[in-house]
Amino acid sequence: MPKKGSYAKGIAKREEILTTALEVFAQKGYRRASLREIAESVGLSQAGLLHHFSSKEELFAEVLRKRDEVDVTGTDPDAGDFDAFGALVGAVRHNAEVPGLVQLYATISAEAADDDHPGHDYFVERYRTFIGQLEKHVRAEQQAGRIDPALDALQVARLGIAVADGMQVQWMLDSEADMADALSAFWDLVQRTGDRR
Repeated sequence: MPKKGSYAKGIAKREEILTTALEVFAQKGYRRASLREIAESVGLSQAGLLHHFSSKEELFAEVLRKRDEVDVTGTDPDAGDFDAFGALVGAVRHNAEVPGLVQLYATISAEAADDDHPGHDYFVERYRTFIGQLEKHVRAEQQAGRIDPALDALQVARLGIAVADGMQVQWMLDSEADMADALSAFWDLVQRTGDRR
């Protein structure tokens, strides 16, 4: 039976790996980042790293989860005044500072459409959560009279995510494409629809 101290050390090492991997993936992108480099940065062999994460794909999925935790620090999605679209625009604006992660996210999210991919469940849940938060926000704005109640809140939420994801791809191909401004423009259009009633 493992001692409590070794369990705590294992948790701490796992967190160190995730933090380091986030930096390496952000700087180098998924293809150029190696497990060996990440392992050496945290004082482990590649086999030692694979004791904590079974593959590069699993490590990346956990890195994204960690990044999501960092992105939402200081916000409470369950709070009544939570501005889900504002939070999404802020996250997208931050993404412009970490091009390696944007490229990595776009690549792995497409690959994760395969049910057998190690990141599949993570991405399914991530989309479900974000769309749910946006839908809740749209409904609150409709109840407050700021958005046309005839709009389908779920479809507006799905379109918001589609704009964010689509703009990430455009930005990877053309760095002049401003992801956050495009998403803000989409939200302004949704709100203007409510103003015309």
